[in-house]
Amino acid sequence: MAGWNADTAAGPVGAGTVTLVEGPSFCISSANGDIHPEHPHGVFHEDTRILSRWNLAVNGQVLEPLTASTQEPYRALFIGRVPRSDGYADSPMIVERLREVGAGIREEITIRNYSSEAADCRVSLTVETDFADLFEVKEARVERHWTQSRRPEGGSLTIRGAWQDVRKAVVVNAGGGADLTTEGVTYRAVIPPHGQWSTLLTVVPTTNGARPASFVRPLSGELSPSDRRRQEWVAKIPKLHIGNSSIERTLRRSYDDLGALRIEDPAHPDRIVVAAGAPWFMTLFGRDSLWASEMALPVDPSLALGTLQTLADRQGTVVDPMSEEEPGKILHEVRLGVSGGLALGGKSAYYGSVDATPQFVMAVASVSRWGFAKDTIAALLPHADRALDWIRKYGDKDGDGFIEYKRLNDSGLINQGWKDSWDGINFADGRLAEPPIALCEAQALAYSAFLSRAWMAFDAGDEALAAQLTGEAAQLKKRFNEEFWMPERGYFAIALDGEKRQVDACASNMGQCLWHGIVDEDKVPQVAERLMSPEMFSGWGVRTLASDMGAYNPASYHNGSVWPHDNAIIAAGLMRYGFVEEAQRIATALFEAADYTDGRLPELFCGFSRDQVAEPVPYPTACSPQAWAATTPIMLVTSLMRYDAHISRGGLWMDPALPESYGDLHITNAPMAGGRITIDIKGSEPSVQGLPEGIAFHRDHRPWLTELIKQAGL
Repeated sequence: MAGWNADTAAGPVGAGTVTLVEGPSFCISSANGDIHPEHPHGVFHEDTRILSRWNLAVNGQVLEPLTASTQEPYRALFIGRVPRSDGYADSPMIVERLREVGAGIREEITIRNYSSEAADCRVSLTVETDFADLFEVKEARVERHWTQSRRPEGGSLTIRGAWQDVRKAVVVNAGGGADLTTEGVTYRAVIPPHGQWSTLLTVVPTTNGARPASFVRPLSGELSPSDRRRQEWVAKIPKLHIGNSSIERTLRRSYDDLGALRIEDPAHPDRIVVAAGAPWFMTLFGRDSLWASEMALPVDPSLALGTLQTLADRQGTVVDPMSEEEPGKILHEVRLGVSGGLALGGKSAYYGSVDATPQFVMAVASVSRWGFAKDTIAALLPHADRALDWIRKYGDKDGDGFIEYKRLNDSGLINQGWKDSWDGINFADGRLAEPPIALCEAQALAYSAFLSRAWMAFDAGDEALAAQLTGEAAQLKKRFNEEFWMPERGYFAIALDGEKRQVDACASNMGQCLWHGIVDEDKVPQVAERLMSPEMFSGWGVRTLASDMGAYNPASYHNGSVWPHDNAIIAAGLMRYGFVEEAQRIATALFEAADYTDGRLPELFCGFSRDQVAEPVPYPTACSPQAWAATTPIMLVTSLMRYDAHISRGGLWMDPALPESYGDLHITNAPMAGGRITIDIKGSEPSVQGLPEGIAFHRDHRPWLTELIKQAGL
């Protein structure tokens, strides 16, 4: 997902860590709730670590962890026990830490004494903050040292930091009965037999002396801001019931995670966008945010609109080799505050992505289908046109009709598609491809971009522009099938290298091409067969790279792992061409994989065969929750439902092919053309209630853009 080179890869957070996330804030801690600066732990807010140590001890003893239960994406209950000083195994002192993340943390500590004797307890919390940048922590290279002052006063400890001309502060509120020093917080309590003791603490950042309004201590009986935000989210999204309770749990977990990954555009707080994922990518990413919001259209179309509007505001205007910005280009990622200087390209926005720009155009068309006001869509069209100009001029610098990438500076991403690890694009024998590199799925995205804008032009009455763009798309499809297809192998090359040679590794990328419709019909059966072969299909999903390739490694990031979002797009592409059983097999495997992670699909897992290992093997640094992994279950189900809308054509389309093992499906409160509808699927029979006026239900797949353009005579 988020890009990395060999020297900037994220280190593992460690076994048993717990990650909580809420908007632009997240917390990583050990299994007992403690936070240690020597690990990539901490409480982070807007890319700054505001809490680097948070260690709880009772009578000098560190807690022995018993369990950590994540109740919501932003809240966890840690339960541990205080080790006995006499050496006996069982301890009567049980400690509960109920932690909630917002713009900081709120933690309620409860100690329960299960002994028949009173317990004299000294409860201490050691507190540190280093104001480290997220990149420094992620890559274990904290180099900047802030000048700090610590001031305990009343019931709070204020830690202020200064680095050059930047000023930050954190306030720890400890409540009554606390003894505060510059090192932390101490309580003394006598807990009666079979009794308990509790206290409540908060840690919040401050800016210019003001604390964030989004994280304040609620009054007794009131919901916290995070709970209110979740309640509002749950009220606006569809409510789902499906016969298979395991799949229902996974879908509900997806809804919760998607809600927690929503962040605001700082310049337009009314715009909600999708962050890429926790722990390291709680920010706007071009590719990730676009894909996640596209996949989530049936749940909340406004996420895609907010993402598009925010990306449009930051669309490239100049040529900048360091940030790789170019006119019309859509950014790769945004970073906040000081972290911009440590980010890719050394600025707050980095543009090293070859696929985000055509994907932006495709997403504009998708949003327009879901019925937003014409003036809202019209405001995005100039940005879509500038994106197409980038494809023609900057994306295709050598004029061969394909978009390619080659980084513009030595600190940029080596690979700039979704497989953006340094070794992610290679030949069948394992050799690395040399740039400029033309990825197969990037051409498919460009094809969708041309067709998407062509249809919007035709819909607006501009037949000349529609005909021009359709011609460009047709030429691209023809040349793609000529130049990327390898008839002797029966699959598409993952890319063309700098010398226009076919990069002949068998990879999952070609599966994504199916969804865009760029693959000629006569080639699809061979592609589907190869994708579902034992070399590609692990039993849990389609691998990123076939097991008979030279660079294959089941425990690598992009060379043999299984990515849920990749599989969701492949399954949707197989459905497009009528390979229903294959799509069902992929979807079912992923839902079964989710059972091993409490219903939450991670960013990726290892590609070991299901025949070899009876459960999915975790990838050590996988993000979780992660945006396009969270939206994968949504896309899997809606693809098998063949569910989609085209409001300007007055239609909702659905022709379900859900496996029998999924059971009946009942959905209420599903958004449709400004209204809310109810969907029932019993067996394979669908029904819809509550359709808005002017919207008709069609028992079929939604006409693809290729079909619409053919019908229009273009």
